[in-house]
Amino acid sequence: MNQSKMLNGRRIAILAADGFEKVELAVPAMALRMAGAKVDIVSLRHGRIRGVNLHEPAGRVRVTKTIAEADPDAYDGLLIVGGFINPDLLRQSAEAREFVRAFDAAGKPIASLCHGPWVLASAGLLQGRTLTSWPGIRDDLVNAGATWLDQPLVRDGNLVTSRGPQDMVQFVRGIKELFAGTVPVRPATEPQSAVSSPQRNEPPQLVLGALKWMPRPSFRTAALLLGAAALLIQGRRRRAVA
Repeated sequence: MNQSKMLNGRRIAILAADGFEKVELAVPAMALRMAGAKVDIVSLRHGRIRGVNLHEPAGRVRVTKTIAEADPDAYDGLLIVGGFINPDLLRQSAEAREFVRAFDAAGKPIASLCHGPWVLASAGLLQGRTLTSWPGIRDDLVNAGATWLDQPLVRDGNLVTSRGPQDMVQFVRGIKELFAGTVPVRPATEPQSAVSSPQRNEPPQLVLGALKWMPRPSFRTAALLLGAAALLIQGRRRRAVA
């Protein structure tokens, strides 16, 4: 199979809402499109939804269809992205929960990473399943009936999950195989175990460091205003010279 077009003819729904982690949508969406898939952004509302980098505002993406307009039967697979805010909004939506359940009931492939599996938990789909996620929501998934593994990529039947952006290379490879219907050369996990990986003993230092050194909102606002003023002055000088 031509790996660059292994998803020709496949149509994938990416379920996301405001507050999605930008890299977790942008990178997989680009990879799926490059592999030949047709990708729709399905959300709670029309328009452009706002991404984030951790808690900082990032770029927007345009919604293709609302959940009410999207027909699960029209898609070959589902991707649920993460972020702190996005899955919390989605899991509170009855339409979103039903949308996800429809894919699982049909045995269609579902992929998720980071905090995205929160939506699977609220949809009642994790009893007896094995998966991974952002380590901070491990207990939520275990309490929902899942076995949680601290691994970069976990495949359990029609479900593929990763822990977060740090596992993006493995995740992109895994979702392309999942949505193409191919079997990985080497299984992503050992045979399912009823024992979950232990809880982490401390939160990731990378995140703590990023939040620690981010400038205050007032500083960012001042920097933006100074930048805008500099551009305005520069424009006036150019017009004066002209």
